Amino acid sequence: MKTSLAGLTHTSLEKCPTGISGLDEITRGGLPKGRPTLVAGGAGSGKTLLALEFLVKGATLYNEPGVFMAFEETAQDLSKNVSSLGFDLPGLIKKKKLAIDYVYIERSEIEETGEYDLEGLFIRLGYAIDTVKAKRVALDTLEVLFGGLKNEGILRAELRRLFRFLKEKGVTALVTAERGIDQFTRHGLEEYVADCVILLDHRVNEQISTRRLRVAKYRGSAHGTNEYPFLIDRDGLSILPVTSLGLDHSVSSERISTGVPKLDAMFGGKGFFRGSSILISGTAGTGKSTLAAHFVEAACKRGEKALYFAFEESPAQIVRNMSSVGINLAPCVKKGLLEIRSQRPTFTGLEMHLIEMHKLISTSNPRVVVMDPITNLIEVGLAADVKSVLTRLIDFMKSKEITAFLTSLTTGGEATEATNVGVSSLMDTWILLNDIPGETERTRGVSIIKSRGMAHSNEVREFRLTDKGFLIEERVAGSQEKK
Repeated sequence: MKTSLAGLTHTSLEKCPTGISGLDEITRGGLPKGRPTLVAGGAGSGKTLLALEFLVKGATLYNEPGVFMAFEETAQDLSKNVSSLGFDLPGLIKKKKLAIDYVYIERSEIEETGEYDLEGLFIRLGYAIDTVKAKRVALDTLEVLFGGLKNEGILRAELRRLFRFLKEKGVTALVTAERGIDQFTRHGLEEYVADCVILLDHRVNEQISTRRLRVAKYRGSAHGTNEYPFLIDRDGLSILPVTSLGLDHSVSSERISTGVPKLDAMFGGKGFFRGSSILISGTAGTGKSTLAAHFVEAACKRGEKALYFAFEESPAQIVRNMSSVGINLAPCVKKGLLEIRSQRPTFTGLEMHLIEMHKLISTSNPRVVVMDPITNLIEVGLAADVKSVLTRLIDFMKSKEITAFLTSLTTGGEATEATNVGVSSLMDTWILLNDIPGETERTRGVSIIKSRGMAHSNEVREFRLTDKGFLIEERVAGSQEKK
């Protein structure tokens, strides 16, 4: 797009979409088209995979052939390494959508005579580009190419020549490099000559690893500047641009059942708003998971898909335990309407949980989601971090009009009307389950702390967990003891 102002012509920067989940959103459209981008990171941070996926997505999604020039791995090794991700490199090579050129460099053969240059590499790369009519190029990695050079003058000159050559060829290039100690790269020059710099990081904190990506530089374009967690799984890279979420989602006036008729009655007989966020808090053994099971069973009976994230019990354990209180989830699972994902919080980092849940919700497209209990996530993060993750996840589900049902364990006393992760303010509806000690027996009470946008009961109603599930009594909790 061009606009004229006072005789000057301004041309917006053209971009090349990567096709990598989340990266195009962070870079506001992709990498700078026809220019080189530097990807720097330590060993095992995902540089080679990002470069390969950039080419594979270019060939398969945008009909842009690519050239991968490798200095460490052969074409056969690369094909084997990414075949588990579904990347068919031999097939793309056969269709002339991709060319892989392995360049073997023996450092001992490099003589710093002052005559060393990359002319031979340019000829070889230019030939590969012309052969497949490449629009995209990846070079992996610079350290191998320049590893034998100690003459900084030659090294700087050749680095500049390399980036200039890539620009002159008009290809969108992605060049990988190792991270330096006090600078983005070991040589400290590449970041200045590249138009865009992406940093990858693989850190381990308290025995839990997390991968993160940051766009450190992007000439001529606004971009997301935060660190973003990313995941490498069977589909390649997934980056979660979580800060782009907000409060501009649409809302529904439709009401859906809680799964317990008398609890629906406490909400005026109609239940929750679809797409709202619901918190069930209570001390141990008060029936939070049972209420969650009622909710997903009701959704499945309406023919809706439900996704249940469990942090304490296995899927089989949940199905068995709920059947003992008259909630039969087995048919829901068998029909494919209910998917239960069980994982210990300590299995991975907090941000990885967020990415995995985000990805599963995106692919499964459920109408309701249960997280039981969110308080277990404190095992892998501070309460503030858990709140941040849940905020982003709830915003995402609201944007999809998915009803979120979260349970939270409280510790009793005054804390029963507070949550350990401090998310109550994020919730549209908050139901409290608590024990009410009596002279001869302990009774349980259910009350609605808040429910935005609807009239609701202010009573504390007594309830029992029976072989027919969550049964709310007509009387007010504790009233018998007062008589």
